[in-house]
Amino acid sequence: MSQAVRFDRYGDIDVLEVVEVPDPVPGPGEVVVAVVAAGINPGEAKIREGALHERWPATFPSGEGSDFAGRVIALGAGVSGIEVGGEVLGFVENRSSHASQVVVPADQVTPKPAGLSWDVAGALFVAGTTAFAAVRAVSPEAGDTVAVSGASGGVGSLVVQLLRARDVTVIGIAGPAKHEWLRSKGVTPVAYGDGLAERLRAAAPDGIDAFVDTYGSGYVELAVELGVQPERINTIIDFAAVEKFGVKAEGNAAADTIDVLAELADLAAAGTLEVPIAATYPLARVRDAFRELEGDHTHGKIVLHP
Repeated sequence: MSQAVRFDRYGDIDVLEVVEVPDPVPGPGEVVVAVVAAGINPGEAKIREGALHERWPATFPSGEGSDFAGRVIALGAGVSGIEVGGEVLGFVENRSSHASQVVVPADQVTPKPAGLSWDVAGALFVAGTTAFAAVRAVSPEAGDTVAVSGASGGVGSLVVQLLRARDVTVIGIAGPAKHEWLRSKGVTPVAYGDGLAERLRAAAPDGIDAFVDTYGSGYVELAVELGVQPERINTIIDFAAVEKFGVKAEGNAAADTIDVLAELADLAAAGTLEVPIAATYPLARVRDAFRELEGDHTHGKIVLHP
């Protein structure tokens, strides 16, 4: 038997349980991975709460999790190019990675670069591909000025680095405690809160060309008020604003390929892309992990260790 996170109804953190389940068996074209690290994401909390039922309904009992990294322990028929014992990172599409073992199509794993830590590998897929898609959506060009809300969070911290790699001036909206880290990445930090519009105008006297919203809570409307064109605003969370203002909502689903994940893994292994790890928890403390995540002030990713 292996262990997996389950919830059998929508609700708060206390609906999460770690239960024993039969060890997964690979079918044709699949592999089984013993999970070493698995990232958690805000969207998983929203799904568990039922807040995204219309868009991504849960079927009970439900597992959770998309990101993982670990060692291959079994191969299904027809799998080639992967060996038992191989170190991989990847993603699942059936909400099952918060577990000690996961079965996954072989084309949804890629070798873990030797220089990549387990925690970063296990937390890279959702945040990394979301950041990749969000940056691409606003068409940044050298010399542009781009503002990013939630700039020190799990996605935002990657967005600002991918933008800087394109020779873009980046304004990162975050709490003062995160400003030093943002400056170390070449980002101009601006504190959120009352008076933000004035602070952004002061930081970008020639205007803001594009805006990436990773936080919600009115940032899309603020971007419009600042004169950013809707086609150069992307939000990964404020779907009501998409309908109201006609902005983009490109996220994980727009870049959820193994090739993008492999590219991001190589960047992280080379030190070109830093993936901050805010905290790690054993699988048995999954409730504590989400409690920290839902406090909304983490810098980087939170990772489970099955």
